Amino acid sequence: MSLTFSDFAIADTLKQALVDLGFSEPTSVQKIAIPSALNGTDLLVSSKTGSGKTVAFLLPALNPLAMVAQPPMSARAKPIVTPSVLVLCPTRELAQQVSQDAINLVRHVKGVRIASIMGGMPFGKQIAQMKGAQVIVATPGRLLDLVNRRQISLGEVKTLILDEADRMLDLGFSEDLEAISDLADNREQTLMFSATFADRILRLAEKLTNNAERIAIESEQTTNVDITQTLHWTDGFEHKKKLLNHWLNDASVNQAVVFASTQNDTDLLAEELAEMGHQVVSLHGAMPQAVRNRRIRTLREGRARVLVATDVAARGLDVPSISHVINFGLPMKNEDYVHRIGRTGRAGRSGQAITLATHRERSKVRSLEDYLKTRIAVSEIAGLEPSPPPEGARRPSGRGGYAGSGAGRRRPEGERSFRNEGRPADSRGGEGRSFRDRDAQRPAGDRASRYSDDNRGNRADAPRSEQPRSDRPWARDAAPRDASAAPRSNYSRDGASAPRAPREYGQADSRPDQRPRRDYQGAGVAGQGTPRPASAAPAARPERNERFGRQERRFASDRHEQRRKYED
Repeated sequence: MSLTFSDFAIADTLKQALVDLGFSEPTSVQKIAIPSALNGTDLLVSSKTGSGKTVAFLLPALNPLAMVAQPPMSARAKPIVTPSVLVLCPTRELAQQVSQDAINLVRHVKGVRIASIMGGMPFGKQIAQMKGAQVIVATPGRLLDLVNRRQISLGEVKTLILDEADRMLDLGFSEDLEAISDLADNREQTLMFSATFADRILRLAEKLTNNAERIAIESEQTTNVDITQTLHWTDGFEHKKKLLNHWLNDASVNQAVVFASTQNDTDLLAEELAEMGHQVVSLHGAMPQAVRNRRIRTLREGRARVLVATDVAARGLDVPSISHVINFGLPMKNEDYVHRIGRTGRAGRSGQAITLATHRERSKVRSLEDYLKTRIAVSEIAGLEPSPPPEGARRPSGRGGYAGSGAGRRRPEGERSFRNEGRPADSRGGEGRSFRDRDAQRPAGDRASRYSDDNRGNRADAPRSEQPRSDRPWARDAAPRDASAAPRSNYSRDGASAPRAPREYGQADSRPDQRPRRDYQGAGVAGQGTPRPASAAPAARPERNERFGRQERRFASDRHEQRRKYED
């Protein structure tokens, strides 16, 4: 006999809401978590995405409120909000989703008010909305801001719920969670839902819970069996866009979510898809919360067919009409891949997940497959196959390496590397031998002729530094240097051995290949090789000297004015 929601000890109003929502048979995590939570036990639950964890912690938390008649709103109007149920979520989208699910569950319960608190929204509007609320769904940062403003008090919280606790630790909310736990120290129950039972989650559970019962239904590494996963190898960004356009034009796509790696890629890809004629909206963390809410509402209402988003939409986005998830860019963490493809195939529906990757990302794909403990089926589309590598290039093959590169395969015994191929074994001297041992194999005469000073540089392959100076092309016609001659800098450029006498200041250069020397005022010397007469007037520009004179007088006037102000 299968278990149904009517078998749980919950209020009739909640059962009626479940029937209205179409929930008849609980999932695996709900069958185990709901009875334990109704008994008041602290829980640490791990289950895969899309398994119904939200209902598993909302039903036990809302049941006490549905069992007792709530006082009227006027009686609960207090200067400070004092909720009895507090749900913490890592992202704004997830907080909105949990808040909407809670509102749907209490649709037949009178007097229960639910409010959401998150960043990106005006303080005044959120303060007005949460007046008299018994259930608060919040992100940790904005909640602590309102606590510091004395707008909300956590002293009367009875049930504290942490949804996606692992994600909150990734976002750096560890200290905020401990601070909220200290503020809500009068609570009676703590429920933690996490992807895995990692060491950091267990350490956090020891601080927040009291002898928590651990429930692990399915590992987060296990993907939904109703989701078909496909991998396409691509040549680059342009090739990815062609494959993406092909999939979005498929008739089987009802609505699709395209995940990009960065915010810039999200905006760029959304613009290009819009130019192709697709009904598309973008979503990332840099957008104001009002814009994010409006675009998610556009997707829910069916006015947009494609959502291009970052990992901000990987959790908390529950749209039943999403049939395809396309990973245009690979996620930074492997568990984010599971949450990405979990946006489709929810609540028993089927879905399809397509991943586009380049061969440079092969290591990431292999790491992802090791995390999932399965292999993603590789597929090609006719006319959009990846281009074959050029002739002689290494072809991708095998696991984690390339054929012929030595990465991912072991070289057989006795096989030579490409550097020594075609050379006799005795010329290399053996692997790992010193140069002294290798030289010892050569005949004595060969060593003497090679390293003697007499034959140095006579070899055809001798380096240029060892060749005689007379063999160098730039010094073949140069005469040997005389020790009694003037310094080398005084020799003429034509290579003549006769030294030049040092030139006095103002004397013209006698070299024919040299431009006429200019005096200190910039005037050219009249004639080459002729000294400038002492009585010759400098060829100066009067207007230029006059301009410099006016400039100098102005600078002097400014300095005098500054000195006078300082003395005053």
